[in-house]
Amino acid sequence: MALTITSINHVQVTVPPRLEGQCKAFYGDLLGLREIEKPEPLRSRGGAWYEIGPKTNPLQLHLSLEDGADGNTSKRHVCYLVPDLGAAKAQFEASGIEITDEATEPNGLERFFIRDPAGNKIEIGMLDGDL
Repeated sequence: MALTITSINHVQVTVPPRLEGQCKAFYGDLLGLREIEKPEPLRSRGGAWYEIGPKTNPLQLHLSLEDGADGNTSKRHVCYLVPDLGAAKAQFEASGIEITDEATEPNGLERFFIRDPAGNKIEIGMLDGDL
């Protein structure tokens, strides 16, 4: 019998401690994710937690510090959906963020990829139904 999964609670990305400030600015300022307070026992570890979506059922992104973290060669990624792919692309280009791997998937997902300051791969997409 298959496990029943109802939603995703959080995704964690890791960054080296030396890039913590740049990555917090990337996720909080450039992507506009809403930072939330980490539980007291975890605050001393650094990093940050963010919420995306409605407060009734948010998805969390956990930005964690890890010595030696290097996402530059990994294919792992998070996909964020946006209502206007062109506007998102223009915002990243204006911020000096390199756009890679632009394509439309057979399922109708128009997309491109970027990387955060620590090299973590990020997919930005828009579904055909969102047009």
